[in-house]
Amino acid sequence: MAEEKKSAVLETLVGKFGDDIVSTHSDFGDDTALVRRERIVEICTFLRDDPALRFDFAMDLTGVDYLGEEPRFEVVYHLYSLEKKHRVRIKTRVPEEDPVIDSVIPVWAGMDWYEREAYDMYGIVFRNHPNLKRILMYESFVGHPLRKDYPKARRQPTIGPDE
Repeated sequence: MAEEKKSAVLETLVGKFGDDIVSTHSDFGDDTALVRRERIVEICTFLRDDPALRFDFAMDLTGVDYLGEEPRFEVVYHLYSLEKKHRVRIKTRVPEEDPVIDSVIPVWAGMDWYEREAYDMYGIVFRNHPNLKRILMYESFVGHPLRKDYPKARRQPTIGPDE
């Protein structure tokens, strides 16, 4: 089978960051790069600021739980360039025993609530987030309900109107 030609976006990323890009692929026109978590802010800043890329719109951030794999969690960023009309998906893995990654709010302020949602639902901690607290569940909720090992029949403390 012939080797797949990388898109200009992925070629630029690999050219700049080399070994910090774990893998890339382009399926059905969607460019994806798996990157090392330690470089996420630097990589995202480059994607936003490079004149050929200009990923000025962070569309989404979500978590994925790969229960049984290590690293267990994945943080996925969907980025778009309004000027260049192209998109890229950036993924990074975080281990269960240290589910911490740097916040990208300094790059895209609009990622605030997305990071809070991933924290609330998966327990992924975004270092240097200005207000990392639950956003969907109430403060006394125990656990992270989108983790695959969260017990579906678990009883939670009830809360009243004063809480």
